[in-house]
Amino acid sequence: MAEPHDLNALEQAAAVARGDVSSVELVAHHLARVAALGDTVGAFVTVTPEEARRAARAADAVPAAERGPLHGVPTAVKDLTLTAGVRTTFGSAAFADFVPTVDADVVRHLRDAGLVSLGKTTTSELGCSLYSEGLVAPPARNPWDLACTAGGSSGGAAAAVAAGLVPVAQGSDGGGSVRIPAALCGLVGHKPSRGLVSGGPLGSGAFGLPTNGAIGRTVADVAALLDVLAVPVPGEPYLPPPPPPGGHLAVVRRAAPGRLRVGRFTRPMLVDGPVHPDCVAAVDRAAALLAGAGHEVVEVDPPFGPESWPLFETVWTVLALAPVAPGRESDLLPLTRFLRERGARVSVAALTATLAELQALVRLAARRTTGFDLLLCPTLATPQAPIGWFHSGVDPAEDFDRQRRFSPYCAVFNLTGQPSVSLPVGRTAGGLPVGVLLTGRYGDDARLLAAAAEVERADGGWDHRHPAIWRAVDSANVNSSGVGGATP
Repeated sequence: MAEPHDLNALEQAAAVARGDVSSVELVAHHLARVAALGDTVGAFVTVTPEEARRAARAADAVPAAERGPLHGVPTAVKDLTLTAGVRTTFGSAAFADFVPTVDADVVRHLRDAGLVSLGKTTTSELGCSLYSEGLVAPPARNPWDLACTAGGSSGGAAAAVAAGLVPVAQGSDGGGSVRIPAALCGLVGHKPSRGLVSGGPLGSGAFGLPTNGAIGRTVADVAALLDVLAVPVPGEPYLPPPPPPGGHLAVVRRAAPGRLRVGRFTRPMLVDGPVHPDCVAAVDRAAALLAGAGHEVVEVDPPFGPESWPLFETVWTVLALAPVAPGRESDLLPLTRFLRERGARVSVAALTATLAELQALVRLAARRTTGFDLLLCPTLATPQAPIGWFHSGVDPAEDFDRQRRFSPYCAVFNLTGQPSVSLPVGRTAGGLPVGVLLTGRYGDDARLLAAAAEVERADGGWDHRHPAIWRAVDSANVNSSGVGGATP
């Protein structure tokens, strides 16, 4: 018999709206799964059961006429995201006891829309790496294979959704941090256009690279969460693109983007290196699905080349210079210290020149891709990576270079600000997920997500695909100790 977590986020909200289940019951069910599987997959740094139960009771008391499409649904907030009154460690032992006094704007938007957060999901330290293996929580593991990483920096969010601990989760993406975990864990991960989702109330915009986004099992769930997050907030550094009439969910439900011209490539952009055949095969499959839907798919050169890497690297090291309390630098991981030491050596003049060179490359890339509605490429150059592979037994410089070679596609679209979504189209010979990256024109998130919904529909849907751990526990066999689960 189907369990509540078998329903996707929109289906759970519909069940609440019909009275088939209450938000309190949904939250209790998912908290039981978190207790049984949360540490197994390394999904959470902090679980907030009492706060979640209070929020669920409040959600159930809201009149039906005032409820949105995700009202009463359990979710989770990334541990990089400020949450008032809840421990927020930024994935670092240097902030192990930090409790913010303010909410990030997106946390307020989630609450206002009636979603219920179960806690804070595991992230990489200060968001600096594409794996989530720090000192404040168990490593984020891929529910499809617990020996593999769930990615980063939104690794815990992806692990939670893929294991059925929450149906949809907030993440953030400064260089692929939503799309990489989504690709590894067989999910949909969307990085919105620059400015569409607030990054406030603190911070200066970080050169426009990071943005909040959504991770879910379906394109519709992700679009629904985008509508929740994409509330204009005064004072943001980037003007938000106008939303589509009726919202992104309405556009996705129609799944009618019109005939599109799609530029396809597989050559990496941030490195001159090989691409795994499974990643190429996933692009081939996505191209065939798009062509079958009536779109024109054309082979193109990548909009960026490896020459952009040193410029991006400079900016990334500067972004690692988040304020750390005096005397706590020694609590940071070797990679974080390495990046911060390099960033501290970048002068203001050098940073200004780097940003100018990057903007010149962004302009050139835009001209190269004029005439294309979408770009299609792999999300990653390698389908999966074992826990510890990036950092164990190597120095931080090699760790960072391994990350570049593993993910040479995603970060360029943080530079351009374009909307970009990873879709779980491919599979390895062993049945593990392989993602493809679909990227749209700046500000055209609606058309991008409509095309993604077409691909999802043509591929037979994705929300019924689950790892073996999905069935490891249910509401009838979570034991009194809260320990359960099985390795797939």
